[in-house]
Amino acid sequence: MTSIDTVRLSGANLLGATEIPGAGAPFRAVNPATGATLEPEYREAGADTVARAAALAWTAFDEYRHTDFARRAAFLDSVAGAIENLGEALVERAVAESGLPEARIRGEVGRTTGQLRLFADVVREGSWTGARLDRPDPARTPLPKPDLRQRRIPLGPVAVFAASNFPLAFSVAGGDTAAALAAGAPVVVKAHPAHPGTSELVGRAVRAAVREHGLPDGTFSLVHGGRETGLALVGDPNIRAVGFTGSRQAGLALAAAAAARPVPIPVFAEMSSVNPVFVLPGALAESGARLGAEFVASLTNGVGQLCTSPGLVLLADGPGADEFVAAAVAAVGAAPGAPMLNAGIAASFAAGVERLTGTEGVRLAASGDTVTAACPGDPHLFVTSAERFRADRELQEEVFGPSSIIVRAADPAELVALAGALEGQLTATVHAAASDRATARPLLNQLELIAGRVLFDGWPTGVEVGHAVVHGGPFPATTASATTSVGTGAIERFLRPVAYQNVPEELLADELHTANPLGIWRRVDGALGRD
Repeated sequence: MTSIDTVRLSGANLLGATEIPGAGAPFRAVNPATGATLEPEYREAGADTVARAAALAWTAFDEYRHTDFARRAAFLDSVAGAIENLGEALVERAVAESGLPEARIRGEVGRTTGQLRLFADVVREGSWTGARLDRPDPARTPLPKPDLRQRRIPLGPVAVFAASNFPLAFSVAGGDTAAALAAGAPVVVKAHPAHPGTSELVGRAVRAAVREHGLPDGTFSLVHGGRETGLALVGDPNIRAVGFTGSRQAGLALAAAAAARPVPIPVFAEMSSVNPVFVLPGALAESGARLGAEFVASLTNGVGQLCTSPGLVLLADGPGADEFVAAAVAAVGAAPGAPMLNAGIAASFAAGVERLTGTEGVRLAASGDTVTAACPGDPHLFVTSAERFRADRELQEEVFGPSSIIVRAADPAELVALAGALEGQLTATVHAAASDRATARPLLNQLELIAGRVLFDGWPTGVEVGHAVVHGGPFPATTASATTSVGTGAIERFLRPVAYQNVPEELLADELHTANPLGIWRRVDGALGRD
């Protein structure tokens, strides 16, 4: 058990073991359900504090990246334990700052600690190093074959931006931080200004684990602030990669700032997606009404504030189509509104709904009960035609919250054509009966080109954290379509390969020694093994 002073909130930035008060504009968290402000006061970190955090991370980098696998894995396990030790104080603060139900927050605690322990197992197992050995052949003609060995090393300190909609699982000790720390990269987190208290609690837990394992002081830091703090962090020369989850506008701003540096760095931004759901004729005929109700349950999950929320449903007219729409309209009409995460998101959602309501050829089919809250979010459902959808690219834009559009096509062939015209997505879902296989195959061929995860006969909300999952996709879903931000594959974002040619064995890292003292999986002369 880790001994930590985690419950006390000071409002300070956490630069390693040092607490630095912010120097910029003050702000406080606001309960989105009641509008009440929460203590303590926080302030923008300011450029000097950001620079100190980044410099501290760079100073720690060399020692931290050379920590042995067992020690690094034990550190990640300790972070998970320290978060669990926060107990009710963490749950109560996260509920107050996010407006999310207590059960959801408790689930996030479990997901956060679970993925930390999963990455600890990955570190111990060792194949993430990507070790490869091509043995030399001095007798080869016309030229001798050199001794070539390859492994992956961390990019350097990573700036992580906490997400608004997951105050734990995609925030201070969330997936980006866990993946970067597992890779051997120090982390500087910019807390989300909507939940600074939750961020500070978790930040103190991470800091306690750093101290427990005697790791360098700059292994982890936490700074508070908004846009200017974020841009200063991305622009700092000691930061070598960025992990971000949030809006397209903010993600593109960070990507532009990173590209404008004298030495550009990669930005792994997960941004916007409407997560199209295709309901094929056979499935509609068999279960149209049931699927319509299930769709709304997925849409309103988390007040629609999930990056995998189904913001678009496409179906072909025929038996069951009217029943699907009728069931969805009834479910939305009966759905209660709920507080959204913060005033900014609520205002953006209201503007998106207003835009759709005023769009020619788009019909508001249903809206839910209005909720009395400081940041209200009421479900909305729109219906339009395939022709109108093709003509207006803005209908593909995400409205973050419980809003969705049903697009009615003439036939299955038109559904396949619509799939080919969609932007990049995090997910694409197909509901198909056995009789739909002839349509499902060409549709799958289209969807795998635009989405990071393709689902059959399910709903996109809810992301399993594992080894095979992909939470990513082509632009604008992300800025880096070849990666994932969820699951153990996320560690690869913060690594790069290096080849060592004819380097003396005693100078190489353990994972590249001929005898394989770590016993890890490696590829030797092309063959995978642990010898």
